[in-house]
Amino acid sequence: MPIRQITIVGTGLVGGSLGLALKKHGFRGTIIGCDREQVLVTAKRLRAIDAGVLDPGKACRGSDIVVLATPVSAIIDLIEKLAPALSRTTLVTDVGSTKQAIVQSALTAFGTDAPRRFLAGHPMAGKEHSGIEFADSQLFQDASWFFTPLAGQDPNRGRGAEYVDWIKRIGARIAILDPAEHDQLCAWISHVPQMLATTLAATLVEVYGGRAPLLKTGGRALREMTRISASPYSMWRDIALTNKKHLANALLKLEQELAHIRENLDTRALQEVFARAHQLRASKTQVSRPRKTSAQPRSRLRTN
Repeated sequence: MPIRQITIVGTGLVGGSLGLALKKHGFRGTIIGCDREQVLVTAKRLRAIDAGVLDPGKACRGSDIVVLATPVSAIIDLIEKLAPALSRTTLVTDVGSTKQAIVQSALTAFGTDAPRRFLAGHPMAGKEHSGIEFADSQLFQDASWFFTPLAGQDPNRGRGAEYVDWIKRIGARIAILDPAEHDQLCAWISHVPQMLATTLAATLVEVYGGRAPLLKTGGRALREMTRISASPYSMWRDIALTNKKHLANALLKLEQELAHIRENLDTRALQEVFARAHQLRASKTQVSRPRKTSAQPRSRLRTN
């Protein structure tokens, strides 16, 4: 049976953009939004949702799909609170930036029924500013959308397959991998870049002061490297807490590389680092996989 109603809990940047994208690409069912009252007023005005409901439990009634588009800690809390009240035919999914903690919450809340009732997801799309005001129907165009199925779960069957098909329709590229591998990969390709941008921006403010005209004098490179430093702490706090191990390991490796550069500013070793760095852009591989070591299992990422 086709999806007739979708509830998006959290109609900010990602949730609002999902509503806009679904409507733009032909979804004719009803989209219910759940958020603060003023957010829902704006989301409805922008036509990202058809109706807004303040209470998450009430907002999910009658929906075939429930999308949890809040920060990670709120997703975990919502799974626990909503699971007992949801219809057994409702599929819950999410857009959380880390997956292991969310998947564990779903396994606890749904028990043996979890593979049929929960599908973990994460779109690799966003902006430096959050909020429904920045929602964009094109946000997911050509972006990777990770799904991290539970053991024995096939996202290409049943209600999950219908939802995945809609994600393809809005322009996203589907990638399937294990929750732990997802968190390790995203530590490198998403979380470390954020921490780098934040650290650089914070250090520049410390050294030069908040009023220094750094962005104008620094040119495009500085603007690009510090753009995402405006991202909200509330979201990244949850990411750091739920992906601490992988993020800490990645940051340690980066610290070692920076120390190597600092110690070799006047040697040919610096040229070797530049040559190695150039290989990243030269590669035609869309997703870079960590090299296999005793601490890093080889990724089994699949794309659809």
